[in-house]
Amino acid sequence: MTERQNLLNLNQSSLNDFFNQLGEKPYRTKQLMKWIYKDHVFDFDQMLNLSKKLRETLKEIACIEFPTVVSKNHALDGVIKWVIDMGADNNVETVYIPEKDRGTLCISSQVGCSLACTFCSTGYQGFNRNLSTGEIIAQVLIANLALKPSGKRISNVVFMGMGEPMLNEEAVYSACDLLLDDLSFGLSRRKVTISSSGVVPALERMSQRVPVSLAISLHAPTDELRDELVPINKKYPISELMSACDIYLNAGTQERHILFEYVMLKGVNDSQQHAEQLAKLLKGVSAKVNLIPFNPFPQSHYQVSSASTIEKFQNTLFSRGIRTMTRRARGEDVDAACGQLAGKVKDKTKRTHARRN
Repeated sequence: MTERQNLLNLNQSSLNDFFNQLGEKPYRTKQLMKWIYKDHVFDFDQMLNLSKKLRETLKEIACIEFPTVVSKNHALDGVIKWVIDMGADNNVETVYIPEKDRGTLCISSQVGCSLACTFCSTGYQGFNRNLSTGEIIAQVLIANLALKPSGKRISNVVFMGMGEPMLNEEAVYSACDLLLDDLSFGLSRRKVTISSSGVVPALERMSQRVPVSLAISLHAPTDELRDELVPINKKYPISELMSACDIYLNAGTQERHILFEYVMLKGVNDSQQHAEQLAKLLKGVSAKVNLIPFNPFPQSHYQVSSASTIEKFQNTLFSRGIRTMTRRARGEDVDAACGQLAGKVKDKTKRTHARRN
């Protein structure tokens, strides 16, 4: 039996092709997307403006399938974390962060991560596979359905959960299409952010493919230190990363900015010299720096920088004309803070086995 097509995997363009192959008119795409993304109806039999014949065909060849929610955890500060079963003994995590004027959903793009950044809990879990477009979009739908009764909304979506989005390009791009599409989620391009550790060729392609916001996991101002913290830097050093950032900033007709993420590690990357080096690196770049107090996890040997050290670091950047903010830790009591997402990963890299031995 041929596997049915999960329609959550298809953006508007792909749905048009799907219906065209069935001999249906393009307006069927608009009808179906409204049922799924606006009305949250996932049963073809209830989509009454589709012909009976089409509904029967869809039941035979298509489906609208969600992964299963394993658990839903509420933090004391209002953060919600969903643990979602992706099959074959693998879970990913999705986090909702409420603010006074917005609600941000942090979504995952891979089961685990292959980049092994030394300060990140996800990296310690190893890597299993990429998520499909449907598995990425399902995270947003799951959160929307859960939040709807309380009147809470998702105003921003960030690819800052488990995985490196730029190692799963096509699924992430297609998911971005759906996040921006008025027929589905209708978010503005500035409200969708892809965070990358610096997969340079993919960043250059992204500049032309999707007009969303970009965050770079920088975490060090020199190649020597970044090689240690973010191992992909050995393949794509900072000079190449900054060139890719320049391509992004100059792509398209609308003004763009980059958010540089910098986790604060006590005695590692938080000295005044590091601050001066970072200010020099970012001089003249249309950017903002987000200082992130390190969130500990059991396998890590790092400690968070003191509040006074972070403040001094921030003031140094300010004095050099670099826009800077310090991220407030959220969801720590349910391990939902930045760098703490671990899920459950059936590691294919054998990295976790090597670390145990």
